[in-house]
Amino acid sequence: MDHSKAPVLEALRAYHTEGQTPFTPPGHKQGKGADPRVLAVLGDAVFRSDVLAISGLDDRMSSHGILAEAQALMADAVDAQHTFFSTCGSSLSVKAAMLSVAGPHETLLIGRDAHKSVVSGLILSGEKPVWVDPQWDPALHLAHPPASEAFQAAFRAHPEAKGALVTSPTPYGTCSDLRATARVCHDHSKPLIVDEAWGAHLPFHPDLPTWAMDAGVDVCVTSVHKMGSGLEQGSVFHLQGDLVDPHVLSAREDLLGTTSPSSLMYAALDGWRRQMVEHGHALYDEALALVADVRSRIDAIDGMHVHGRADFVGPGRAADMDPLQIIVDISGLHITGYSAADWVREHHRVNLHLSDHRRVNAQFTHADDDKSAERLLTALEDLARHAHELRPAPKIYVPDPAELRLEQAMLPRDAFFGPTEQVPWRKAAGRVSAEMLTPYPPGIPAALPGERLTCDVLEYLRDGVDAGMVVPDAVDSEVTSVRVVVEE
Repeated sequence: MDHSKAPVLEALRAYHTEGQTPFTPPGHKQGKGADPRVLAVLGDAVFRSDVLAISGLDDRMSSHGILAEAQALMADAVDAQHTFFSTCGSSLSVKAAMLSVAGPHETLLIGRDAHKSVVSGLILSGEKPVWVDPQWDPALHLAHPPASEAFQAAFRAHPEAKGALVTSPTPYGTCSDLRATARVCHDHSKPLIVDEAWGAHLPFHPDLPTWAMDAGVDVCVTSVHKMGSGLEQGSVFHLQGDLVDPHVLSAREDLLGTTSPSSLMYAALDGWRRQMVEHGHALYDEALALVADVRSRIDAIDGMHVHGRADFVGPGRAADMDPLQIIVDISGLHITGYSAADWVREHHRVNLHLSDHRRVNAQFTHADDDKSAERLLTALEDLARHAHELRPAPKIYVPDPAELRLEQAMLPRDAFFGPTEQVPWRKAAGRVSAEMLTPYPPGIPAALPGERLTCDVLEYLRDGVDAGMVVPDAVDSEVTSVRVVVEE
């Protein structure tokens, strides 16, 4: 296919050139009705390009096939059979993928390190999760994706399962052996869904981890806005093989998606695909060289250790890792990642991505350069010099994985929509949670609706909040009380 084309961008240019006059939404009429104070911040271009996809970019019959062509070009760029654009983020895309594989009360095998959007999908669908345990590193207190053998054991125990879902890469950049897990699923004639939200860039350079379509995965969900050049909420999901019907997948997306998709997001997705096909390899040559230098320089800072392959990759751990995710263990500074992230934002206007009780994360992409790298290094060097001001680090109780593993006592949907009450956290042990309790980022629930709470998990959350952890999904974000199911 001709990847010099960008159908959505070309349609936008034509719309402007032709001087079309809309008597349709959006009501700002290409910015003419926007408050000048808003225009002063957002600029005219945002509003000029915010037009309808139908009766705007294309006619009411979509006879020019603009979106269809853009999606076909994206599929061709990454060797998928079908690609669907989503302007509601991968949180919607992963729900659509789940609904295309299993229905109410049907079983889906899911890695327990799944994002909160997967749990939301379970609540909406009424599917029955069978949780597959991640690989736990007890020294680092870090979970890597589940091994293929764990999915094999889950299929043996639950032959009724309709398919499986795994998250790879994780927010920490660690990757599953997708080829092996796809083989396990296909040996049972079942599809594998991969939540590859952090992997939009993977198809475009050989020195990055293997991406899902190349590994034989059936459905892959990707957030282009995370590691690519998409606007926030710009997502795609890719499909190959015959285990998932593309018409079913499209219908499930249509069920959940908006009827007013953003042409701005479509245009950014379209342009990013063209950029990657034409320049992606060279851009990632530069990005990988830059990040290798940055990793070594951060690792040389007293009290900091940059996790590399020796820490994350090997038997019982991850199959691969994305070097663009710089995970820095700062436990040598005797401070928490929460306080470190807050400090560098306040003093250096540097925003780190992920933080936990002992780590921070700087996410690099093809957009970074020497200037942004130097700002990060300056901030981290200064953090090391001022770490004494952030001590003593509060002690955080981090249970072993066996203590974090909760009994799934009810379907997530039944617990979420059933009768509930709010109880003090100390009285919640032994009760069934009716809400997600999700440290964010990375957004992996510590407890989810239908799981029976324990003292260990509750103490972990309370200690974490006191130390700076954010639990935004909870009714009580301080976790001084918890919403639980009213049981007979």
